[in-house]
Parts: sequence; structure tokens; C-alpha cells
Amino acid sequence: MTETPRPRRSVLYMPGANERALEKARTLPTDALILDLEDSVAPDAKKEARDRVAAAAASGAYGHREVTIRVNAPGTPWHADDLRAAAEAGPDAVVVPKVDAPETVAAVVAALEAAGAPDRTAVWAMIETPAAMFDARRIAAADERLTVLVMGTNDLAKELHAEHVPGRAPLLTALSMALLAARATDKVILDGVYNDVQDLPGFEAESLQARQLGFDGKTLIHPRQLEPCNRIFAPAAADVERSRRIIEAFDQATSQGRGVVTVDGRMIENLHVEEARRVLALAAAVEGR
Repeated sequence: MTETPRPRRSVLYMPGANERALEKARTLPTDALILDLEDSVAPDAKKEARDRVAAAAASGAYGHREVTIRVNAPGTPWHADDLRAAAEAGPDAVVVPKVDAPETVAAVVAALEAAGAPDRTAVWAMIETPAAMFDARRIAAADERLTVLVMGTNDLAKELHAEHVPGRAPLLTALSMALLAARATDKVILDGVYNDVQDLPGFEAESLQARQLGFDGKTLIHPRQLEPCNRIFAPAAADVERSRRIIEAFDQATSQGRGVVTVDGRMIENLHVEEARRVLALAAAVEGR
């Protein structure tokens, strides 16, 4: 049997300085939350936000939702204190921005373990610079605690001097490099955010592109993006039904000693069966929500 995956279709950023937002997050239909201490928090509010986010992550009040904390980047005045607070809170993961090299992952893991982080607390690495793209495979393979790569597409576009355009042609090379690194190391990978929260057709188009490329889900900046994101990254009913037929046909052919299997006029091989099992496992996990 294929191991049941943990759905990460939708991963919503929530500002750590906003107590109402942290409360509201308990009811939102998101697969995972990133309680943010970085971009959404002003410098003079970092300490208060850190305490609030740590308490929220330790509360156990978010149900099935995966709860992560985004710390401030390495080299900032708040990074070390953020890591210590996160280690004590014990979230599902610590999200680390500006990861450019595997040494950054090693340093974060060492700091978390020194501060007593539980074994279940993973590391998610944000890769958002040209240097990170060229070192993405080594970053992904740097430590067993690192389970997820998160695309920082806004910072990446800034570093490239690229424009935000429909279809994301300026970013496709970097997106593909990161995907290759994730799949080569068996890690989950999440697409970056879509900035215009009013433009749901544009958001849906970009989410569909991300799914077709191979991303496991997408990071979000507003709850109105949740419904289309969850729908697009979940297996469609037709895909689930076809996956069932592929597995049934393959199992029947194997039991009868036949080496050739066709479904809907197409030849089926082991690789199609493996993908069908993955689709069914994801569909079951999503249905369980």
C-alpha cells in the first residue's frame, strides 16, 4: 500500500502580530498554516508577535491543520530568539526564509536541537534567490529534518529583475530547477504566492500551472484563495475513477499472467500504476479532512 500522504494543497500565511488572524485561522479550510514572524511583522512588534505565535503553535487548537512558524532570516537580529521560541513551542515545522546553501539548513537544525525542539518539528526551507536555485538539490538533501521546499517567488523575481507576468515565463527555469531538486530528494515542494488577492481567475490559472508542473500545493496570502487552491490541487473525480480502473486492470492482468494491459485504449505500465496509487492515496487523505 502507498503511504497516506499529508495534503499540503493550501498553505496560508497568517501575520503573527494579528491576534484576530491567529484566532480566525482555527476555522479556515486550509491544509497548513504559516504563522509569520518575518515580513508581516514590524521590527518593534517582533518580540510580542514571537510570544503570541509560540503560544498559538503550542496550543493544539488548530485541529488537522499543519502549524508552522516562519522565523526571521538568518543574520537578522531576531533569528536566534525566533528559533529558540519555536523549538520550545514545538510546531509541526519551522519555515526558514533566505536559505541559500545547505550550511544554513545545518545551522538551523543544530540550533533547534540545542534548544530542545521535538523530533516531530521539521524544517521547511524557503528558496528565493538565484544562489538557492543553483544549490537547490544540496539544500533539499542537507538534513532529514528538512521535509519541504517553499518557493519565494516574489524575492526571486526581485533578484532576477524580472516582471510578474501571466504564465510566469521569467521564473519557469527556476521553478523547474527547484522541482527537480525536490523530486530527486523525495521532498515536498510548494509554489509561491499570488499577489493580487482580487484576481481569482489569475490565481486559478497560476495554481493550475503549478499543479501541472508538479508542485504539491501553493502558499497563499488570503483566505479567499483557499477554495480554488484546494480544488485545483486535489485529484479530480475523473482522475480518481481512472486510477481505480488502472489498478484493477493491472491487478487482473497480473493474476492471469498477462504482460500487456490497456485502459481506455492506452497501454499501462508499472509507472502508471504507481501514479494511480499516489492519486488514490492523496484523494483519501483529502476526503479525510
